[in-house]
Amino acid sequence: MLRIGKLSDYAILLMVELQKARQGMLSAHSLSERAHVELPTASKLLKLLAQAGLVNSSRGINGGYALARPASGINVAEIIAAIEGPIAMTECGVDVGICSQESHCSMRGNWQRISSVIVGALEEVSLADMARPIGTPGIHGLRIALENS
Repeated sequence: MLRIGKLSDYAILLMVELQKARQGMLSAHSLSERAHVELPTASKLLKLLAQAGLVNSSRGINGGYALARPASGINVAEIIAAIEGPIAMTECGVDVGICSQESHCSMRGNWQRISSVIVGALEEVSLADMARPIGTPGIHGLRIALENS
């Protein structure tokens, strides 16, 4: 079974809460409560999202976190990559020289092709799409794919 990590799922939840708020900065504490994610985990994820340029952070009494760009301009692939690193189905899909089988395996190109398709699909789903219930228009073909599965 293919699945994203729990931390990526939580990061998307936090960012959806930021998108829903639309009222300036939200503290890590407030975001953790809204998303039902433990504060230490929320803080760690928000730091990674800030390092990736997906959220802005500000210290002080009115500080907190806000989306760095409109939700429609942030895609799921970016969020997952910020938390987990490059998206690839296999090690050889990321860099040359990682896999001990590389010198005699002919599958690398095929795995890279599959990874590319998956990344492309994740890039098609924006944070704004994730904030909408699945029954609403706007999630480019994802609703149809889910209904047919």
